[in-house]
Amino acid sequence: MLVHEIINRGRSEDLAVFDEGRRTTYAQLKQGIKKYRNRLYELGIRQGDRVGIFSRNSAEFIYAYFATASLGAINVPINFQLSPRETAYILQNAGVEHLLTNEPIQFDEPINVTQHDIATFADKDSPDAPDFPDNLDENAPCAIIYTSGTTGNPKGAVLSHKNLVHNAWQCSVFKCSRECKSICVLPMYHCFGWTCIVLNSFYRGASVYVLRVFKPKDMIDMIREEGITDMIIVPSIFKLVTALAKPEDFKTIRFAMSGGTTLPDKIVDEFTKKFGLAVAEGYGLSEASPCVFLTTHGEERQGSCGKMLDGEEIRIVDEDGKDLAPGEVGEVLVRGGQVMLEYWKNPQATAETIDADGWLHTGDVGKVDADGYYYIVNRIKEMIISMGENIYPREVEEVVYKFRGIKDAAVIGVDDKLRGQVGACFFEVQDGAKVDVRELKKFLQKNLALYKIPREFHQLDEIPRTSTGKISKRTILENYLAAKEN
Repeated sequence: MLVHEIINRGRSEDLAVFDEGRRTTYAQLKQGIKKYRNRLYELGIRQGDRVGIFSRNSAEFIYAYFATASLGAINVPINFQLSPRETAYILQNAGVEHLLTNEPIQFDEPINVTQHDIATFADKDSPDAPDFPDNLDENAPCAIIYTSGTTGNPKGAVLSHKNLVHNAWQCSVFKCSRECKSICVLPMYHCFGWTCIVLNSFYRGASVYVLRVFKPKDMIDMIREEGITDMIIVPSIFKLVTALAKPEDFKTIRFAMSGGTTLPDKIVDEFTKKFGLAVAEGYGLSEASPCVFLTTHGEERQGSCGKMLDGEEIRIVDEDGKDLAPGEVGEVLVRGGQVMLEYWKNPQATAETIDADGWLHTGDVGKVDADGYYYIVNRIKEMIISMGENIYPREVEEVVYKFRGIKDAAVIGVDDKLRGQVGACFFEVQDGAKVDVRELKKFLQKNLALYKIPREFHQLDEIPRTSTGKISKRTILENYLAAKEN
């Protein structure tokens, strides 16, 4: 099955999408996709071309994505929180010439891309595009998901039609049916929200209820008024809605799931006590479309991100690549239909991540218990997860280094009650220089997405280093935590 064929599993008269009061049936969804498809083809989009989508959640996002896929072209969904500089890099790296956006982007330098208003893109009637290419099969690229790298510029994880459909099929553990109503507050540009909510719902012929902007009250109102049954969100949202919602607001919820980062026990306990609902957890990464572990509805185990999924293989290995016994901690490796094809135009990074036997090295440390439940213990990489968004310290550090007067800098993830984690920037200034933190923040705001900007800034007399001369983030963090305790 190809990604755009998933919608054929829904009944024509059933509701497919609810978006700002608009109710779109599966039949109407197909018509909307057709109009976007015709317009894209008229613009010259053909098999293998890349089409950018820079937009908040909307029915139009869905039209554009499925229309692009049906032409054999490749979707490049982009985080709308990125700065023009970051967005320009992705567009140029992917070779995007047409960008569908809900607001024009003012780039710092001219780039070869034509921007289109995604909301009015298909208002103009266009000739019917031909059927999708005969040689388009499930192994063809469908999307490039850009994930920030630990060494600077983001890498594009190339996901095939098979990757995405396979992962949507694996979501069967949610036990979603045609009658289910899933709220989509997670951004569609991220494959967590796209696969687990949108594709999973369409695969089951269910309905997707779109929230364009997350506001706790609006989310609670939609759940209560529309009788939402499925809620897949991140820990920070769990925390906010638990505090604000009343038990009767969530009386129609049958399935609640958390992903994106570790879910603290306290949040689970408060949610379960208030609403009488268990919380399922999942784990994944963009390179796996993204789900690696998911919890089966009705079989939740607190602290675990679930069991191995159908159609995949899992290994927990030590530093030498040897398999470990249950209970032992090591790196999580996964092999299966959801593992990406490659990193876009980056064979070296691909070879470093997927070995010769097809195992995806996640860079995350985990373990499995005797019952087959998996737990993520730590992250090998220094990635920070804040409000479900991935922040890579090296990327932030490289921008900090460009600020006048900075000698050395280290960005480290520290705990935050609301966001899970936030970045803390520790810096040393050049001899005789002075660094105004307010000006540094303004500089970062011009060059980075707001969620990537550290919440704390600490000037150090000297950045500690290891015996080999590398910045010792462990020492910095230990000193930071010790100072907080005193």
